[in-house]
Amino acid sequence: MSIQNQRVHRIEMIVVLLSVVVCGHGEALADSADRIQPWSENPCYWQYKGQPVMLLGGSKTDHFFLLDDLKEHVDEVHAVGANYVRNTMSQREGKELKPHKLLPDGKFDMDQWNDDYWQRFENMLKWTHERDIFVQIEVWDRFDFSQSNWDISPWNPGMNVNYTCEQTGFAAEYPAHPSQDRQPFFHSIPGMPHYNRKLDLIRSYQEKFVAKMLSYSLGYGHVLYCMDNETSTPAEWGKHWINFIKARAAEKGASVCTTDMFDDAHRGAQAVHAPIVFDDPEHYMFADISQVNSRNFGQTHWDTLQWLLQQVSKHPRPSNHTKIYGSGYYGFGTGGPEDGVERFWRNILGGSASARFHRPDAGNGLNDLAKGSIKAARLLESRIKFWDVAPHMELLSDRETNEAYLAAKPGQRYALYFTDGGSVGLDLSGAPGTYDITWISVAMGVVVETSQGGGHRAMPNTIKGGSVVKLAAPYQGGWVAAIAKQ
Repeated sequence: MSIQNQRVHRIEMIVVLLSVVVCGHGEALADSADRIQPWSENPCYWQYKGQPVMLLGGSKTDHFFLLDDLKEHVDEVHAVGANYVRNTMSQREGKELKPHKLLPDGKFDMDQWNDDYWQRFENMLKWTHERDIFVQIEVWDRFDFSQSNWDISPWNPGMNVNYTCEQTGFAAEYPAHPSQDRQPFFHSIPGMPHYNRKLDLIRSYQEKFVAKMLSYSLGYGHVLYCMDNETSTPAEWGKHWINFIKARAAEKGASVCTTDMFDDAHRGAQAVHAPIVFDDPEHYMFADISQVNSRNFGQTHWDTLQWLLQQVSKHPRPSNHTKIYGSGYYGFGTGGPEDGVERFWRNILGGSASARFHRPDAGNGLNDLAKGSIKAARLLESRIKFWDVAPHMELLSDRETNEAYLAAKPGQRYALYFTDGGSVGLDLSGAPGTYDITWISVAMGVVVETSQGGGHRAMPNTIKGGSVVKLAAPYQGGWVAAIAKQ
């Protein structure tokens, strides 16, 4: 090989190496065009590798990466058609599952990492990436730093060898509910209400933690970034971390999608914090309105959801639900398992870009009800794409409150959901023609061809347009009909 050819060969090798730059750990940096991002044709939904994708999920825990049987659970999620998990960067587990190194004396060293914690995180990213399961990270969770969780937190001065209460201004205890925002950990940004200069030391450790997380995650294109779990802290906190993450991503030539989750979305038009998202698409590149799925039931849930989606659509972006409550009958409005199923279906027919069942025992997790709904939603999607339809409740008649919900592209496709049996009129008077109709059991996630009203015999699989057509669910329970013009 000539000297000139050798030089050309070396240059080519350098170009190849640069084109597969690695972000510290894990996969080669994903091409920005292939990363998850708002769909170019309809930014209210997501796209991945250039194709639109609906995010549906459920899992048995929120701190997904810390599961001992993680790989088996990833396979279980994938097997039912789910492609969306919530991953809190949890710091509330036992002392052996903290991000920082536990010393023999029972205290932590904030200048050293717990390799097991981060190996689990890397495994989760790798295994979800291999299965096209999208990960929505929550960087901070206020519940991890107050009450009993503070007692064994590495960030507690009494639990580490790096700083004292006097040096940081931290207290030994934070017994108040985290919603009261009395933990100065979340006020370490200059200008915040409870900021003091002592917290600069804490912020330096916080930034090291987030940088460590990004050293693994930025190499992957299937990750979304939410700063907090249901925060009531002033928005400056979350914006600091959004800017930090976006700056680190830009240094690596990557684009990422960021947001924050505020705690009062369930209040709809009366919310104080959630509206911060509506007019700031630069920081909040998607909305997480998960809190609408607590305290709201039936028609009220639908109406509040629609109001929130309308506000987000002023600057069109995806609206996610990384947790849908529905189990346990808790005082903060979870309701029961059936409420979780109804909320899931109202969300996906209402125009949301993602829906995930919250973990037990405040949600269905990945129990049989969750699996049935996810499988049913994929069967519906195989016939009608969610981004091709929109709510059209005006086409329903003889409907009782919360009986049925409709998303449609009038004259072409209709997705009709019954919460618990029943019958309604569907106005096809301006839509003549023949339509195929497929009934899907929400509980089982299967197509059903018989009906109780028909003597358990096969139902017609077509209907005629041109008039108001009465449609009745085949049996009691949840049902969805996929109606498509031939």
